[in-house]
Amino acid sequence: MELFTANNVWMMVCTALVFFMHTGFAFLEIGLTRQKNTINILFKNIFIITIGLLLYYIIGFNLMYPGEFNGYIGSIVPGISPPENGMTPEYADGGYTWWTDFLFQGMFAATAATIVSGAVAERMKIGPFMIFTVIYVGLVYPIAGSWKWGGGFLDELGFYDFAGSTLVHSVGGWAALVAVWLLGSRIGKFKDGKPQAIPGHNIPLATAGVLVLWLGWFGFNGGSVLSADPELTSLTLVTTCLAAAAGGVVAAFVSFLRYKNLDLTMFLNGILGGLVGITAGADVMTPESAIIIGAIAGALIVFAVSFIDAIKLDDPVGAIAVHLICGIWGTLAVGIFSTNPEHRFLVQLLGVACYAGFCIVTSFLIIFTLKKTVGIRVSEKEELEGLDGHEHGMSAYSDFRMNEH
Repeated sequence: MELFTANNVWMMVCTALVFFMHTGFAFLEIGLTRQKNTINILFKNIFIITIGLLLYYIIGFNLMYPGEFNGYIGSIVPGISPPENGMTPEYADGGYTWWTDFLFQGMFAATAATIVSGAVAERMKIGPFMIFTVIYVGLVYPIAGSWKWGGGFLDELGFYDFAGSTLVHSVGGWAALVAVWLLGSRIGKFKDGKPQAIPGHNIPLATAGVLVLWLGWFGFNGGSVLSADPELTSLTLVTTCLAAAAGGVVAAFVSFLRYKNLDLTMFLNGILGGLVGITAGADVMTPESAIIIGAIAGALIVFAVSFIDAIKLDDPVGAIAVHLICGIWGTLAVGIFSTNPEHRFLVQLLGVACYAGFCIVTSFLIIFTLKKTVGIRVSEKEELEGLDGHEHGMSAYSDFRMNEH
Protein backbone atom coordinates (compact mmCIF):
# COMPACT_ATOMS: atom_id res chain seq x y z
CA MET A 1 0.00 0.00 0.00
CA GLU A 2 2.91 2.37 0.75
CA LEU A 3 4.33 1.74 -2.73
CA PHE A 4 0.93 2.44 -4.29
CA THR A 5 0.72 5.72 -2.36
CA ALA A 6 4.26 6.72 -3.39
CA ASN A 7 3.52 5.91 -7.04
CA ASN A 8 0.34 7.96 -6.96
CA VAL A 9 2.03 10.93 -5.29
CA TRP A 10 4.79 10.88 -7.93
CA MET A 11 2.20 10.86 -10.70
CA MET A 12 0.36 13.79 -9.14
CA VAL A 13 3.63 15.75 -8.88
CA CYS A 14 4.27 15.00 -12.56
CA THR A 15 0.73 16.13 -13.38
CA ALA A 16 1.47 19.45 -11.70
CA LEU A 17 4.72 19.79 -13.65
CA VAL A 18 2.95 19.17 -16.97
CA PHE A 19 0.33 21.72 -15.98
CA PHE A 20 3.12 24.22 -15.28
CA MET A 21 4.30 23.77 -18.87
CA HIS A 22 1.39 25.96 -19.95
CA THR A 23 3.15 28.82 -18.16
CA GLY A 24 6.26 28.02 -20.18
CA PHE A 25 4.38 27.94 -23.48
CA ALA A 26 2.70 31.26 -22.66
CA PHE A 27 6.02 32.94 -21.73
CA LEU A 28 7.76 31.58 -24.83
CA GLU A 29 5.01 32.64 -27.21
CA ILE A 30 4.57 36.18 -25.88
CA GLY A 31 8.33 36.65 -25.62
CA LEU A 32 8.92 35.75 -29.27
CA THR A 33 6.05 37.90 -30.59
CA ARG A 34 5.25 41.60 -30.44
CA GLN A 35 3.94 43.53 -27.46
CA LYS A 36 0.68 44.48 -29.19
CA ASN A 37 -0.48 40.82 -29.31
CA THR A 38 0.38 39.73 -25.77
CA ILE A 39 -3.16 39.63 -24.35
CA ASN A 40 -4.33 37.67 -27.40
CA ILE A 41 -1.72 34.97 -26.89
CA LEU A 42 -2.32 34.75 -23.14
CA PHE A 43 -6.08 34.49 -23.70
CA LYS A 44 -5.57 31.59 -26.13
CA ASN A 45 -3.28 29.76 -23.71
CA ILE A 46 -5.70 30.12 -20.81
CA PHE A 47 -8.61 29.06 -23.02
CA ILE A 48 -6.75 25.95 -24.21
CA ILE A 49 -6.03 24.57 -20.74
CA THR A 50 -9.49 25.35 -19.35
CA ILE A 51 -11.60 24.09 -22.25
CA GLY A 52 -9.14 21.24 -22.80
CA LEU A 53 -9.72 19.81 -19.32
CA LEU A 54 -13.49 20.13 -19.63
CA LEU A 55 -13.54 18.47 -23.05
CA TYR A 56 -11.27 15.69 -21.83
CA TYR A 57 -13.71 15.02 -19.01
CA ILE A 58 -16.80 15.19 -21.22
CA ILE A 59 -15.61 12.97 -24.11
CA GLY A 60 -11.83 12.87 -24.50
CA PHE A 61 -10.72 10.41 -21.82
CA ASN A 62 -13.24 7.71 -22.75
CA LEU A 63 -12.55 8.22 -26.46
CA MET A 64 -8.79 7.88 -25.95
CA TYR A 65 -8.92 4.92 -23.55
CA PRO A 66 -12.02 3.03 -24.70
CA GLY A 67 -10.92 -0.41 -23.48
CA GLU A 68 -12.29 -2.93 -25.97
CA PHE A 69 -12.76 -1.23 -29.35
CA ASN A 70 -12.08 -1.73 -33.05
CA GLY A 71 -8.60 -0.23 -32.81
CA TYR A 72 -9.41 2.87 -34.84
CA ILE A 73 -12.13 4.86 -33.11
CA GLY A 74 -13.99 4.34 -29.85
CA SER A 75 -17.53 5.35 -29.01
CA ILE A 76 -18.35 8.69 -27.41
CA VAL A 77 -19.41 8.07 -23.81
CA PRO A 78 -19.99 11.36 -21.95
CA GLY A 79 -18.38 11.92 -18.56
CA ILE A 80 -16.18 9.55 -16.60
CA SER A 81 -16.86 7.32 -13.64
CA PRO A 82 -14.18 5.14 -12.03
CA PRO A 83 -14.32 1.34 -12.27
CA GLU A 84 -14.64 -0.68 -9.06
CA ASN A 85 -10.86 -1.08 -8.73
CA GLY A 86 -10.14 2.52 -9.80
CA MET A 87 -8.84 3.68 -6.42
CA THR A 88 -6.95 0.53 -5.51
CA PRO A 89 -3.53 -0.99 -6.32
CA GLU A 90 -5.36 -3.36 -8.68
CA TYR A 91 -5.80 -0.46 -11.13
CA ALA A 92 -2.91 0.26 -13.56
CA ASP A 93 -0.58 -2.20 -11.79
CA GLY A 94 -0.60 -0.02 -8.69
CA GLY A 95 0.92 2.96 -10.50
CA TYR A 96 -1.83 5.45 -9.75
CA THR A 97 -5.56 5.83 -9.26
CA TRP A 98 -8.18 6.32 -11.96
CA TRP A 99 -8.57 10.00 -11.07
CA THR A 100 -4.83 10.62 -11.28
CA ASP A 101 -4.81 8.82 -14.62
CA PHE A 102 -7.50 11.16 -15.98
CA LEU A 103 -5.81 14.32 -14.75
CA PHE A 104 -2.32 13.38 -15.98
CA GLN A 105 -3.60 12.48 -19.46
CA GLY A 106 -5.82 15.57 -19.52
CA MET A 107 -2.76 17.80 -19.12
CA PHE A 108 -1.27 16.27 -22.27
CA ALA A 109 -4.46 16.80 -24.29
CA ALA A 110 -4.33 20.58 -24.19
CA THR A 111 -0.70 20.75 -25.30
CA ALA A 112 -1.48 19.84 -28.92
CA ALA A 113 -3.56 23.01 -29.41
CA THR A 114 -0.98 25.15 -27.59
CA ILE A 115 1.53 24.24 -30.29
CA VAL A 116 -0.85 25.62 -32.93
CA SER A 117 -1.40 28.79 -30.91
CA GLY A 118 2.22 29.86 -31.29
CA ALA A 119 2.40 29.11 -35.00
CA VAL A 120 -0.69 31.22 -35.86
CA ALA A 121 0.21 34.08 -33.52
CA GLU A 122 -0.39 37.71 -34.44
CA ARG A 123 -2.85 37.18 -37.30
CA MET A 124 -5.58 34.62 -36.56
CA LYS A 125 -9.02 35.62 -35.31
CA ILE A 126 -9.64 34.49 -31.76
CA GLY A 127 -13.14 33.04 -32.41
CA PRO A 128 -12.15 30.60 -35.17
CA PHE A 129 -9.09 29.56 -33.15
CA MET A 130 -11.34 28.70 -30.21
CA ILE A 131 -13.65 26.66 -32.47
CA PHE A 132 -10.63 24.82 -33.90
CA THR A 133 -9.34 24.09 -30.38
CA VAL A 134 -12.65 22.60 -29.26
CA ILE A 135 -12.81 20.20 -32.21
CA TYR A 136 -9.12 19.30 -32.32
CA VAL A 137 -8.66 18.75 -28.58
CA GLY A 138 -12.13 17.28 -28.09
CA LEU A 139 -12.13 14.77 -30.94
CA VAL A 140 -8.98 14.59 -33.09
CA TYR A 141 -6.39 14.26 -30.31
CA PRO A 142 -8.23 11.53 -28.33
CA ILE A 143 -8.90 9.46 -31.48
CA ALA A 144 -5.26 9.75 -32.55
CA GLY A 145 -4.09 8.96 -29.03
CA SER A 146 -6.21 5.82 -28.85
CA TRP A 147 -4.32 4.27 -31.76
CA LYS A 148 -1.26 3.80 -29.54
CA TRP A 149 -1.92 4.65 -25.90
CA GLY A 150 -5.49 3.31 -25.94
CA GLY A 151 -4.39 -0.07 -27.29
CA GLY A 152 -5.40 0.61 -30.90
CA PHE A 153 -4.09 -0.74 -34.18
CA LEU A 154 -0.68 0.98 -34.03
CA ASP A 155 -0.07 -0.39 -30.55
CA GLU A 156 -0.81 -3.89 -31.83
CA LEU A 157 1.66 -3.38 -34.69
CA GLY A 158 4.41 -2.53 -32.17
CA PHE A 159 4.60 1.23 -32.75
CA TYR A 160 6.29 2.95 -29.81
CA ASP A 161 5.92 6.50 -28.52
CA PHE A 162 6.79 6.70 -24.85
CA ALA A 163 5.59 10.22 -24.01
CA GLY A 164 4.34 11.79 -27.21
CA SER A 165 6.94 12.91 -29.79
CA THR A 166 4.26 11.98 -32.32
CA LEU A 167 1.07 11.58 -30.26
CA VAL A 168 1.35 15.05 -28.73
CA HIS A 169 3.99 17.11 -30.54
CA SER A 170 3.50 15.99 -34.12
CA VAL A 171 -0.28 15.94 -33.73
CA GLY A 172 0.01 19.63 -32.83
CA GLY A 173 2.76 20.21 -35.38
CA TRP A 174 0.82 18.91 -38.39
CA ALA A 175 -2.12 21.13 -37.49
CA ALA A 176 0.24 24.09 -37.07
CA LEU A 177 1.67 23.47 -40.54
CA VAL A 178 -1.79 23.37 -42.13
CA ALA A 179 -2.95 26.44 -40.20
CA VAL A 180 0.09 28.53 -41.15
CA TRP A 181 -0.32 27.56 -44.81
CA LEU A 182 -4.02 28.48 -44.88
CA LEU A 183 -3.49 31.71 -42.92
CA GLY A 184 -0.65 33.23 -44.87
CA SER A 185 2.28 35.19 -43.48
CA ARG A 186 2.21 38.28 -41.29
CA ILE A 187 2.38 41.68 -42.96
CA GLY A 188 6.03 42.55 -43.51
CA LYS A 189 7.40 39.03 -43.01
CA PHE A 190 8.42 38.62 -46.65
CA LYS A 191 9.72 41.48 -48.81
CA ASP A 192 10.67 40.77 -52.41
CA GLY A 193 10.46 37.09 -51.56
CA LYS A 194 13.02 37.31 -48.76
CA PRO A 195 12.14 36.64 -45.11
CA GLN A 196 12.47 39.56 -42.73
CA ALA A 197 13.11 39.23 -39.03
CA ILE A 198 10.20 40.34 -36.84
CA PRO A 199 11.83 40.42 -33.40
CA GLY A 200 9.97 39.33 -30.29
CA HIS A 201 9.38 41.98 -27.65
CA ASN A 202 10.66 40.15 -24.58
CA ILE A 203 13.48 37.65 -25.07
CA PRO A 204 14.15 37.33 -21.30
CA LEU A 205 10.56 36.12 -20.90
CA ALA A 206 11.01 33.66 -23.80
CA THR A 207 14.15 32.34 -22.09
CA ALA A 208 12.26 31.88 -18.83
CA GLY A 209 9.55 30.07 -20.80
CA VAL A 210 12.03 27.55 -22.19
CA LEU A 211 13.47 26.86 -18.73
CA VAL A 212 9.95 26.38 -17.36
CA LEU A 213 9.19 23.97 -20.23
CA TRP A 214 12.38 22.03 -19.51
CA LEU A 215 11.31 21.75 -15.86
CA GLY A 216 7.85 20.65 -16.99
CA TRP A 217 9.41 17.91 -19.09
CA PHE A 218 10.53 16.23 -15.86
CA GLY A 219 6.82 15.51 -15.40
CA PHE A 220 6.02 15.06 -19.10
CA ASN A 221 8.57 12.27 -19.53
CA GLY A 222 9.10 11.27 -15.91
CA GLY A 223 5.38 10.76 -15.39
CA SER A 224 5.09 8.71 -18.56
CA VAL A 225 6.82 5.87 -16.71
CA LEU A 226 3.33 5.67 -15.09
CA SER A 227 4.77 4.83 -11.69
CA ALA A 228 7.60 5.94 -9.41
CA ASP A 229 9.81 3.05 -10.55
CA PRO A 230 13.26 4.20 -9.31
CA GLU A 231 15.38 2.88 -12.19
CA LEU A 232 13.10 3.92 -15.05
CA THR A 233 12.21 7.37 -13.73
CA SER A 234 15.82 8.31 -13.04
CA LEU A 235 17.02 6.99 -16.43
CA THR A 236 14.21 8.87 -18.16
CA LEU A 237 15.13 12.15 -16.50
CA VAL A 238 18.81 11.68 -17.36
CA THR A 239 18.13 10.99 -21.06
CA THR A 240 15.64 13.88 -21.17
CA CYS A 241 18.13 16.39 -19.75
CA LEU A 242 21.07 15.21 -21.85
CA ALA A 243 19.05 15.44 -25.05
CA ALA A 244 17.90 18.96 -24.14
CA ALA A 245 21.44 20.08 -23.40
CA ALA A 246 22.83 18.55 -26.60
CA GLY A 247 20.03 20.06 -28.66
CA GLY A 248 20.71 23.53 -27.34
CA VAL A 249 24.48 23.42 -27.73
CA VAL A 250 24.40 21.99 -31.25
CA ALA A 251 21.67 24.39 -32.44
CA ALA A 252 23.71 27.34 -31.15
CA PHE A 253 26.89 26.01 -32.75
CA VAL A 254 25.34 25.18 -36.14
CA SER A 255 23.55 28.53 -36.15
CA PHE A 256 26.87 30.29 -35.48
CA LEU A 257 28.56 28.45 -38.35
CA ARG A 258 25.74 29.39 -40.73
CA TYR A 259 24.97 32.95 -39.69
CA LYS A 260 28.11 34.05 -37.80
CA ASN A 261 26.21 35.16 -34.73
CA LEU A 262 25.33 33.60 -31.39
CA ASP A 263 21.54 33.50 -31.68
CA LEU A 264 19.83 33.02 -28.33
CA THR A 265 16.45 32.16 -29.87
CA MET A 266 18.06 29.36 -31.88
CA PHE A 267 19.76 28.14 -28.70
CA LEU A 268 16.37 28.09 -26.94
CA ASN A 269 14.58 26.28 -29.75
CA GLY A 270 17.45 23.79 -29.91
CA ILE A 271 16.79 22.89 -26.26
CA LEU A 272 13.10 22.39 -27.04
CA GLY A 273 13.97 20.37 -30.15
CA GLY A 274 16.15 18.06 -28.06
CA LEU A 275 13.33 17.63 -25.54
CA VAL A 276 10.77 16.83 -28.23
CA GLY A 277 13.22 14.47 -29.94
CA ILE A 278 13.90 12.35 -26.84
CA THR A 279 10.25 12.19 -25.77
CA ALA A 280 9.35 9.17 -27.94
CA GLY A 281 12.01 6.92 -26.44
CA ALA A 282 13.33 8.48 -23.23
CA ASP A 283 12.90 5.20 -21.31
CA VAL A 284 14.61 2.96 -23.89
CA MET A 285 17.74 5.01 -24.64
CA THR A 286 21.25 4.99 -23.24
CA PRO A 287 22.62 8.39 -22.16
CA GLU A 288 24.93 8.33 -25.19
CA SER A 289 22.04 7.74 -27.57
CA ALA A 290 20.11 10.55 -25.90
CA ILE A 291 22.97 12.98 -26.59
CA ILE A 292 23.09 11.91 -30.26
CA ILE A 293 19.30 12.23 -30.64
CA GLY A 294 19.33 15.66 -29.01
CA ALA A 295 22.29 16.82 -31.08
CA ILE A 296 20.65 15.82 -34.35
CA ALA A 297 17.43 17.52 -33.23
CA GLY A 298 19.39 20.70 -32.50
CA ALA A 299 20.92 20.70 -35.97
CA LEU A 300 17.55 19.96 -37.53
CA ILE A 301 16.08 23.06 -35.84
CA VAL A 302 18.50 25.40 -37.63
CA PHE A 303 17.88 23.91 -41.06
CA ALA A 304 14.13 23.50 -40.51
CA VAL A 305 13.66 27.15 -39.52
CA SER A 306 15.45 28.36 -42.66
CA PHE A 307 13.57 25.84 -44.84
CA ILE A 308 10.20 26.98 -43.48
CA ASP A 309 11.20 30.56 -44.30
CA ALA A 310 12.34 29.46 -47.77
CA ILE A 311 8.94 27.98 -48.63
CA LYS A 312 7.25 31.23 -47.49
CA LEU A 313 5.60 29.89 -44.36
CA ASP A 314 5.51 32.22 -41.36
CA ASP A 315 5.87 30.54 -37.97
CA PRO A 316 6.61 33.28 -35.40
CA VAL A 317 7.84 30.97 -32.63
CA GLY A 318 9.38 28.07 -34.58
CA ALA A 319 6.65 25.64 -33.49
CA ILE A 320 6.71 23.61 -36.72
CA ALA A 321 10.47 23.11 -36.58
CA VAL A 322 10.43 22.20 -32.89
CA HIS A 323 7.30 20.08 -32.53
CA LEU A 324 6.74 18.61 -35.98
CA ILE A 325 10.24 18.11 -37.42
CA CYS A 326 11.85 17.05 -34.13
CA GLY A 327 8.76 15.03 -33.22
CA ILE A 328 9.13 13.01 -36.42
CA TRP A 329 12.87 12.62 -35.84
CA GLY A 330 12.39 11.46 -32.25
CA THR A 331 9.79 8.89 -33.26
CA LEU A 332 12.03 7.46 -35.99
CA ALA A 333 15.02 7.52 -33.62
CA VAL A 334 13.29 4.87 -31.50
CA GLY A 335 13.67 2.49 -34.46
CA ILE A 336 17.40 3.26 -34.63
CA PHE A 337 18.63 3.66 -31.05
CA SER A 338 16.15 1.80 -28.81
CA THR A 339 17.59 -0.74 -26.39
CA ASN A 340 14.45 -2.82 -26.99
CA PRO A 341 15.09 -5.11 -30.00
CA GLU A 342 11.35 -5.30 -30.72
CA HIS A 343 11.22 -1.66 -31.84
CA ARG A 344 11.38 -1.48 -35.64
CA PHE A 345 12.20 1.52 -37.82
CA LEU A 346 9.61 0.70 -40.49
CA VAL A 347 6.85 0.38 -37.89
CA GLN A 348 7.86 3.78 -36.48
CA LEU A 349 7.77 5.21 -40.00
CA LEU A 350 4.31 3.74 -40.56
CA GLY A 351 3.10 5.36 -37.33
CA VAL A 352 4.46 8.76 -38.41
CA ALA A 353 2.69 8.38 -41.78
CA CYS A 354 -0.64 7.42 -40.17
CA TYR A 355 -0.61 10.42 -37.87
CA ALA A 356 0.48 12.71 -40.69
CA GLY A 357 -2.43 11.65 -42.89
CA PHE A 358 -5.04 11.84 -40.14
CA CYS A 359 -3.90 15.17 -38.69
CA ILE A 360 -3.40 16.91 -42.04
CA VAL A 361 -6.84 15.89 -43.28
CA THR A 362 -8.72 16.70 -40.07
CA SER A 363 -6.98 20.02 -39.39
CA PHE A 364 -7.42 21.06 -43.04
CA LEU A 365 -11.15 20.26 -42.95
CA ILE A 366 -11.63 22.24 -39.73
CA ILE A 367 -9.54 25.30 -40.64
CA PHE A 368 -10.54 25.44 -44.34
CA THR A 369 -14.22 25.29 -43.37
CA LEU A 370 -13.68 28.13 -40.89
CA LYS A 371 -11.79 30.11 -43.54
CA LYS A 372 -14.64 29.81 -46.04
CA THR A 373 -17.42 30.53 -43.53
CA VAL A 374 -16.42 32.96 -40.78
CA GLY A 375 -12.89 33.78 -41.97
CA ILE A 376 -9.71 33.07 -40.00
CA ARG A 377 -7.57 36.13 -40.67
CA VAL A 378 -7.88 39.50 -38.94
CA SER A 379 -8.05 42.65 -41.08
CA GLU A 380 -4.91 44.51 -42.11
CA LYS A 381 -5.82 47.37 -39.75
CA GLU A 382 -6.29 44.99 -36.82
CA GLU A 383 -3.00 43.23 -37.54
CA LEU A 384 -1.02 46.46 -37.80
CA GLU A 385 -2.53 48.00 -34.68
CA GLY A 386 -2.43 44.78 -32.66
CA LEU A 387 -4.93 42.11 -31.68
CA ASP A 388 -4.97 43.14 -28.02
CA GLY A 389 -6.91 46.32 -28.64
CA HIS A 390 -9.17 45.00 -31.41
CA GLU A 391 -9.94 41.49 -30.11
CA HIS A 392 -9.80 42.16 -26.36
CA GLY A 393 -10.07 45.91 -25.79
CA MET A 394 -7.09 46.02 -23.47
CA SER A 395 -3.30 46.28 -23.34
CA ALA A 396 -0.81 43.99 -21.63
CA TYR A 397 1.34 46.96 -20.64
CA SER A 398 -1.10 49.82 -20.12
CA ASP A 399 1.53 52.29 -18.89
CA PHE A 400 3.99 51.56 -21.67
CA ARG A 401 3.60 52.35 -25.35
CA MET A 402 5.89 51.80 -28.30
CA ASN A 403 5.57 51.99 -32.06
CA GLU A 404 5.53 48.45 -33.46
CA HIS A 405 4.40 49.04 -37.00
